[in-house]
Amino acid sequence: MLPKKAKNRYSLTIATFETIIGLEVHAQMNTQTKMFCGCSNDAFGKEANTLVCPVCMGHPGTLPVINGKAVEKAIRASLALKCEIQKNNHMSRKNYFYPDLPTGYQISQYDFPLALKGTVQYEVNGEKKSCGLTRLHMENDAGKLMHRGDVSLVDYNRAGTPLMEIVTDPDLRSAEEASAFVQELRRILIAVDSSEADMFKGMMRFDASVSLRPVGDKKLYPRVEIKNLNSFKALEKAIAYEQKRLTKLWEKGEQPKSEVTVGWLDDEEKTVILREKESAADYRYFPEPDIPPLQFDDASLEKFRAAIELPQEKKNRYVSLGLNEAEAMLLIEQTELQSLFDAVYEKTNDAKRTSSLILTQLIGFLKAANKSIEEAPKKESILELITITDAGTISGNQSKQVLEKMIQTGKSAAEIVKEEGMEQISDTSALEAIVQKALEANTASVEAYKGGKQAALGAIVGWIMKETKGQANPAKVNELLKEQLG
Repeated sequence: MLPKKAKNRYSLTIATFETIIGLEVHAQMNTQTKMFCGCSNDAFGKEANTLVCPVCMGHPGTLPVINGKAVEKAIRASLALKCEIQKNNHMSRKNYFYPDLPTGYQISQYDFPLALKGTVQYEVNGEKKSCGLTRLHMENDAGKLMHRGDVSLVDYNRAGTPLMEIVTDPDLRSAEEASAFVQELRRILIAVDSSEADMFKGMMRFDASVSLRPVGDKKLYPRVEIKNLNSFKALEKAIAYEQKRLTKLWEKGEQPKSEVTVGWLDDEEKTVILREKESAADYRYFPEPDIPPLQFDDASLEKFRAAIELPQEKKNRYVSLGLNEAEAMLLIEQTELQSLFDAVYEKTNDAKRTSSLILTQLIGFLKAANKSIEEAPKKESILELITITDAGTISGNQSKQVLEKMIQTGKSAAEIVKEEGMEQISDTSALEAIVQKALEANTASVEAYKGGKQAALGAIVGWIMKETKGQANPAKVNELLKEQLG
């Protein structure tokens, strides 16, 4: 029985409440340089404060210049998310003071964002659902605070990184839906090469706004904003926690009267109140005076739209090559692996060979060496290995050995072949001498072959391969043997 305090029109069980969820997704764009300067955009793992310059540090007298590649990637993402590109849009200053924001303001977009009114189709337990998008706008990231006991340190390497902020409509109704939505969103951003969305590297983060209302009520009540969630699991747990906490308040008749911002403590699996939520007025937006408005024409937008391939389309293309769905999804969700696969397939035009090399051999050798796909040989090195193999310099079996050593040592295919003395013997005159020697040493197998036992030829080939330490060209050896044996 509910306590007396709960006796009001909202003294209901959890089944009579509806959870309203909206998300703000921050995705770093995978450009070579930062949003408004020429500093490297590859900050992960770098020594603190080594990728900075007067522009991204906000020194007086410096002027930002917008990164054209970042704008292109944001446009591609907007079109893939079925947004309406605003042909006239401009940057704004969002003013707030925080230690990791060196300028004291963020260059973002407010009144005139890049894109509006998108939608994402996603799936939960086999059921197709849709979530509307309010807007997609561009901005630059802040730096990173690192807390060491009572001391806080600031690394500004990330300051100025190009960001897309994607804001949803309040269309999500559960933690499970929110997680499924962001996973599909991540696939889309990766598929159109707008972001690597590597959550381990902090390239994709979420703010979740959660509120409750009685079922059937259309009003939106004050929300709780959960800041800086950096994994699908954290997103689900944080939303579920707030859902239960808010339900208890509603059941006691103590539903929130104002909006608050909370932080998620991953270790303790609970939220803590940080502050009352800011409004747009708190940020004192005004047009960025140093960057002119951006304008786009229909022809440019159509060019971008024609080049877009969505995750489902990509999956269908890979499946049509003979891959199974699990292999296709693996490529869609791992950009480095996808890049290697596409490069090898373009060179060989052989999906079966490409799948064997990338999805079987490469992944297998990486796992055995306890290495990640980021530590795999570069695309150029793998293509060099294919060239050497196809030229007959090494055999197919040797190619596997070379790939494994490439992963273990970091050396190129050519270096390993030279060091290991693996160059295949393809010279006809040299092979003829070896074949003659093999025939003399394997008279029993020669007679058996002449007697109709085709398998006997394999024994002679095996002797030659052993004698040459695997360097004889098997195809030429077989050809010469058959000529000699009639």
